[in-house]
Formats: sequence, C-alpha cells, structure tokens
Amino acid sequence: MQPNPIPPQPGQESVWDYPRPARLEDTNKHLKIIFNGIVLAETNKAKRVLETSHPPGYYIPAEDIKLEYLIATPKKTWCEWKGVCQYYDVSVGDKYINYAAWRYIQPTADFVSIQEYYSFYASLMDACYVNDELVLAQTGDFYGGWITSDIVGPFKGEPGTKWW
Repeated sequence: MQPNPIPPQPGQESVWDYPRPARLEDTNKHLKIIFNGIVLAETNKAKRVLETSHPPGYYIPAEDIKLEYLIATPKKTWCEWKGVCQYYDVSVGDKYINYAAWRYIQPTADFVSIQEYYSFYASLMDACYVNDELVLAQTGDFYGGWITSDIVGPFKGEPGTKWW
C-alpha cells in the first residue's frame, strides 16, 4: 500500500517533506515530560530528528533530565543513520517502565551532537508536551516520534506501513 500524504495546512509540516536519510536540527520548542507525578525532563534546548514518514523524534540534553530516575540497561540497537543506541528503564516511586528512554552512545558523524541527549517513548510516559500541547505517541513499539497538531502524516508505525 502506498501512502496518501495529507496536505499540510498553514503552520503545519508534512512528514512526507522530511528527508531520507534523517536530518538533525536544533529546536527551542518547550518540551516537558511527566512520569509518576514528577517532571522528569523539561527543556527549550532540544534537538529533533526528522525522517520521511515519521513524526519528529525529540532529544533532550542530559542537564535538563532528572537522570537519577534513569537506569541503564544492556539493551543496544543500531540505526544506519544515527549509530549505536543504548536503552534506559525509568523508575519513579512505585512505577517502573522497561526501555522507556534511549540515547546514542556511539553516534555517526552526522549525529554526534546528540550523544549526551536522551529521547523518551511518549506512549510510556504519563504525559509529554511540546509547547504545552499534549503529544500523541507514534504507533508501534519501535518508533519514538511525537505527534502534535502541527505535523501531518500518515505516519509510519500504523498498521500496513511496515514497508514504507
């Protein structure tokens, strides 16, 4: 099945206009992540990864995250564009989530600037916000994109999109 991109309205971006391979860019959008009643992360100094058919993936600098709640795991994956990634569990009070966050510990040359930045699965957090807008999580358990009203798809991860 070939996708039918949704035409963006003024002020929106289409994920079908994003590049392949992926591109990294700075963003000063206000990001906030809440987990088990605490603000786990908050920043205006994030980076976002843009890739064809994917909502943006947001990466938050370590200094803007309460790292004491992240637990490194042995799980690692590899992305042909971004490099080697390590996963982290998140534990706050009585709530523990496996593989809820990740960072690129051995990034490729084009992504070296996100080495000390972390990303989080919005679907596993209580709430994630971009400029005070509640994020919708990208469908599926592999991709970590954040969907907001200024992004249109369709998005990879939904049923029938495996080969896009």
